[in-house]
Amino acid sequence: MNLNERERRLLIGGGVAVAAILIYYFATSSSSSTPAVSAPTETPEAAEKRLADLRRKAATVPGKEAVLKQVSAELSRREKGLIQADTAPQAQAQLLQVVRRVARAQTPPVEIGQVELSEPHPFAGGAYGEVSVTITMQCRIEQLVNMISDLSAQPEIVATNDLRIGAAQERLKTMPVRLVISALVPRRLVAEKKGTAAF
Repeated sequence: MNLNERERRLLIGGGVAVAAILIYYFATSSSSSTPAVSAPTETPEAAEKRLADLRRKAATVPGKEAVLKQVSAELSRREKGLIQADTAPQAQAQLLQVVRRVARAQTPPVEIGQVELSEPHPFAGGAYGEVSVTITMQCRIEQLVNMISDLSAQPEIVATNDLRIGAAQERLKTMPVRLVISALVPRRLVAEKKGTAAF
């Protein structure tokens, strides 16, 4: 390939121009990598105000730590009322023992008839689990009131969920009762539902 004089000069000039641009670029980029020092933008008054805010916030930390410690102790105390078991059926059996213990303590003792166990499910946004038993019994109204009161006074976290009363037998002054009683358990005892998609 033959180049005329004009094309040769153009190639040489272009090469010199590219070399000059590269030298200029590298010479200016290395000096610009050093950070520029600027004057402080915060006034002493603003800095003092910010310091006062930080001191005020720091002063509240011991109080917040004390409240956290108190709340943690209260939570631990209340969680002692959870029914502890290895499985949900064991927890339901323990709940049924509590119900039978309270029924026997009534005057005269209440005899529990049929018992149904419900499927455990999450409670309180999923923080705990809940197990339930449904019982049927024949009792007087005062026995029912005392039994419900005694159930709520147990050390376990037990509550009545549902109450259905049938027609009273006038001669014996008793009535058929269907009572659903629940207790709180650790969340690990409640199985996760399979196949439900979160949106």
